[in-house]
This record gives sequence, C-alpha cells and structure tokens, in this order.
Amino acid sequence: ALPISMTSGVKTINDVLGVNQKVRLKDCASAKGNSVLTIFEMAEMAGLSTGIVTTTRVTPATPAAAYAHTPFRDWEADSDMTAKDRAEGCTDIASQLVSWPYGDGFEVIMGGGREKMLPSGMADPEYPGMKGERADGRDLTAEWKRRYNNADYVWDKSGFDRADPAKLDHLMALFERSDMHYEADRASDKSGEPPLAEMTAKAIAVLKKNNQGFVLMVEGGRIDMAHHAGNAARSLEDALAFDDAIAAALRLTDSKDTLVIVTADHAHTLGIQGYPKRDNPILGLVTGVDGKLALARDGKPYTVLSYANGPGGVLGARADLTGVDTKALDFKQQSLLPMGAETHGGDDVAIFAGGPFAHLFSGAVDENYIYHVIAHASAIPARARMN
Repeated sequence: ALPISMTSGVKTINDVLGVNQKVRLKDCASAKGNSVLTIFEMAEMAGLSTGIVTTTRVTPATPAAAYAHTPFRDWEADSDMTAKDRAEGCTDIASQLVSWPYGDGFEVIMGGGREKMLPSGMADPEYPGMKGERADGRDLTAEWKRRYNNADYVWDKSGFDRADPAKLDHLMALFERSDMHYEADRASDKSGEPPLAEMTAKAIAVLKKNNQGFVLMVEGGRIDMAHHAGNAARSLEDALAFDDAIAAALRLTDSKDTLVIVTADHAHTLGIQGYPKRDNPILGLVTGVDGKLALARDGKPYTVLSYANGPGGVLGARADLTGVDTKALDFKQQSLLPMGAETHGGDDVAIFAGGPFAHLFSGAVDENYIYHVIAHASAIPARARMN
C-alpha cells in the first residue's frame, strides 16, 4: 500500500493498487467506483510527460502504483487471474499499462517483464525456448507501439543504444522476461542491459522535450530483492547503481525548476555489527583495531553485515566463518532467525530532496505526505482541473 499512497496521497489496504481503503482484497465488485487518481494520471491530464524506469518488471507494485487500479497487486497478466475475476470486469496490470487512457500515455516505460506482455504462444526474443504468459493471445508490446506515432519498442542493449530521444516521443524498453539482472550480474547478459543510470538519462532526454514538464519514477527495485535473498553483496552493488542514477538525474535537470526526491518504501533487517577497524571491508569479517578477528561468545568470527532473519539463518549452531570468503558475490550473510526469505524491517526511511519546495521535507512524516509535496510543488492537480 505504500507506493500508491506516495503517488496518490491516499492510504489504503495492503496488496491493492490505485484504489482506496473501501476495497476488499481480490474483490472486483468492491473496486468499482473506488479508484484514486495518481500524480502521473493528473500530470498527463495537465499536459505533462510521464515515465517509469525500474530494474524489476514494469508491472509489480512500485511501478504499477503509477498507473494501475486493481484489488490485487499480483494480477500482472491475465493468466494470473481467474475466469471469475475477468468476468467481473477486472483487468490485468500489464494491459492497463498499455491501454492507460490518460493524456497520450506514458512517454517512457523501461524495465523488465516481457513475460507479462507476450502471449503464451509467442517465443521470447532473447530466450526462444521460453514463451509469454498471456492467455488472451495479445502481444501488448506490438499494441503499444501501434498506438503512437514516433514510438519504438526495444528489448536489448543494442536496440536501446539505437533509440534516439530526438526522434522518439514514446519509448518502451523491456530487457528481460522477468526482472532485470542484478547490477553485479548485468555483464553476463549476452543481449545486454543498460545500467540504471543510462536508462534514467535516456528517459529524461525523451521527457524533457515537453516544455510543460514531466514526472518520472526511477526505481532501483533489485536492491530489495537481494536483501530478501540475504545477499548483501548484490544489494549493495544495486544500491551503487541507484546512486549513479540519482547523479545522472541531478546532472541532467535544473534544481531551479525540478524537484528530485529520493526515498524508499520500507527498510530491511540488515545491520552493522561490532566495532570493525577503519577500512574493514564492508562484506568482510569484523577485525578490531588490534588487527585480530573479533569473536562472538561462541568463539567464532562474524561479518560486519548480517540480517535479523533470512536464508542465512540455520537450525542449531551457526557455521564457523574462519577462512570463508564472505566477500564472494553469492555469500549469504548469517541471520538470527532462519527463514526462506528475509523480511522488511520497521526502521523509518530517509527522504532526500532537492529543488523547489524540497524544504517541506523535514522531521518525521507519513509516506502519503510525499504526494502532497509533489502536488504542491508542481501544481499538477490544479493544472489538471484546468484542462
């Protein structure tokens, strides 16, 4: 529910998108008449351009919070729904993205998720042995491209590199069947994937052609997924890639007229342990200022980073990490509670902002407050009503 409250200002129940708190989970009838407008929809109504860029599929909760209206966030393709759901008038999230009725639609869509866009009888362009998931036979990528003039759809790095923002008004880029690769694994993709910073830069180049302005969401979504896997190495690499994307956005916009907000929708249970010496590798074992490995009460060394819960936990005595390469990419940090996947944490998350009205972010605020600052700074709701 957090992403939709950030984009609409409306708090609602968990696992729904684009609807208010009156809706019942997975109940199509209850969703009728209870949709809420997002800042992206109002931006299109006001004549601005819009875009979403993510390293996940373009249909999960955070990107879908920009455009989808559904009583269940997991209805990403029609095959994810029952016949009853469809008969009651609910539509899947991928089809909502392509048929989005506001303004002239998204100018930029980038991420992964081809499987939700392609029919079950169509081979994936990158993995010919695998097919799409759609049961309705629709190729949503083709439908999207036909809908617009000066539009292009690409699925690999070479296509992305050829896409010229000066000649394009709409660009859809889906680089994987599902989520994009982790940043640490990106180079192993034979078809290639651009880093998040390059995606951000190209998105801004397309969007800024509109002198009315634009609203762009950029998500480093794989940071979260690596944490759930108990894999701090990949998460930190994706965090660095996200930092590069922020730098690109700041470089390509003007703080006099562009509000840039950086935040998260939740924390994780990752923590820093002990008293490591200066320059102790963040993924390494804790070494004290005396140069010796720090030992826990069980006589075994421990890593600087660990999780409170997750797949790194074990039943019984924990493993002795002496001689173990804890900096290896696939190493899973030890955790206190053994679980199949690490959970979210309860920490407050920071909001960093620069540009017009950034000063309104101060102290502790609720997540829906973010929407109200955007709305105030841009006057988008008022501009939408005027059109």
